[in-house]
Amino acid sequence: MSIYAVTDPSTGEILQKFETFSDAEVRAAIDRADGAYRAWGRTSSVAERSALLSRVAALHRSRRGELAEIIVREMGKPISSALGEIDICVDIFQYYADKAAEFLADEQLELEATEGMAVIRRSAIGVLLGIMPWNYPYYQVARFAAPNLMLGNTIVLKHASQCPESAAAIAQIFIDAGFPAGAYQKLYASSAQIEDVIADMRVQGVSVTGSERAGAVVAEVAGRHLKKVVLELGGSDPFVVLSTDDLDATVEAALWARFYENAGQICCGAKRFIVADDLYEPFLEKVIAALQALRPSDPAEVETLLGPVSSAAAADGLADQLRRAVDGGARVAFGGGRRGAFFEPTVLVDIDPANQAAREEFFGPFAHVYRVGSEDEAIALANDTPYGLGAFVFSADQEQAMRVAGQIDAGMVSVNIAGGEGPEVPFGGIKRSGFGRELGRFGVDEFANRKLIRSPAHKEA
Repeated sequence: MSIYAVTDPSTGEILQKFETFSDAEVRAAIDRADGAYRAWGRTSSVAERSALLSRVAALHRSRRGELAEIIVREMGKPISSALGEIDICVDIFQYYADKAAEFLADEQLELEATEGMAVIRRSAIGVLLGIMPWNYPYYQVARFAAPNLMLGNTIVLKHASQCPESAAAIAQIFIDAGFPAGAYQKLYASSAQIEDVIADMRVQGVSVTGSERAGAVVAEVAGRHLKKVVLELGGSDPFVVLSTDDLDATVEAALWARFYENAGQICCGAKRFIVADDLYEPFLEKVIAALQALRPSDPAEVETLLGPVSSAAAADGLADQLRRAVDGGARVAFGGGRRGAFFEPTVLVDIDPANQAAREEFFGPFAHVYRVGSEDEAIALANDTPYGLGAFVFSADQEQAMRVAGQIDAGMVSVNIAGGEGPEVPFGGIKRSGFGRELGRFGVDEFANRKLIRSPAHKEA
């Protein structure tokens, strides 16, 4: 029976099913990917690959509405957010198209004790496997695929089982853009089949965006087969508020960083608000007042502008986390209501460090708000998490903000800003949030052969 299906999370209705690939179809996909690498990845020019990526960007732009409607069906994303996701993909593919010549130019090394010439030349390594999630069905693919196709690597991509329609739409774009057969392929594969893909000698690396559990499983399999892995996993990002000249603007940034994007289903969303004692009460009051405005006029309904979470099962998991948090002593300051896959924005306070909720990632429209009495206490609480993806620091004192940012254990820290992402800005974390980087120049190097080419000094005739 197929595990790939489009299920409307707002109703639970199964809209479309897709057949899981047979073992023979999976092997054939790897055959094609390896063939494309040998015939195209090794021989095509940087300019040719750049032109293909530009066409991919253009097709995302021209099919913007169609692509957005697909993920509204698949995972309940509001149409405005879905359209915004397509726009980001356009920027990513065009960025790597524009930067290809610069990023893949030979890098001259300055020799200290010897004569001659030494350069680093970046080139493809072969077939790569991508394992991508449901929360950003296009964006996650773009940031993995764009730099690697720019290099000449070829890709087989397993998307989440609830996103088969968007997976097919992406694959069609690469075909229509003119990429050779096998350069980019979707895989409707089972977990057992994916283990076999990782084990295949022709597959040189794996990139995973997903849960901590999924990342650990894939990394263990990849480690047995000596395959490079990039992991972008969960997060419990702190949003530290130490002082502000404009509390309304700070609260608006906090709401955007947590609730307004993807119903809070974002790995790098602000999940823990750590607020200085003198700002705690007014900050909390303003957050609750803003969330109150999202409530429908009928109190029996909990639908908001945020849309549903991805599935009824996801909502069940959040309800269980909420119950355990309250049993552990936390208090619901706002929200907590649910109907089906629609969850109200929910604010939890009075969370004791011993409460398991303080250690978990709530992947939905939930925020934890903490009160702290000093800068040092804020830093200690921010770092008291197994995760280390992103963080936010807000302070009217820029020197303080930069000082605190330097002491937070995270792969990314935003200072006095929310929403500063872009294709040129590297993305990734530390600790149990994973390792490796995507986007920007750093996203090119993860699966590149940075080959040293060394030769003696040229002798004039």
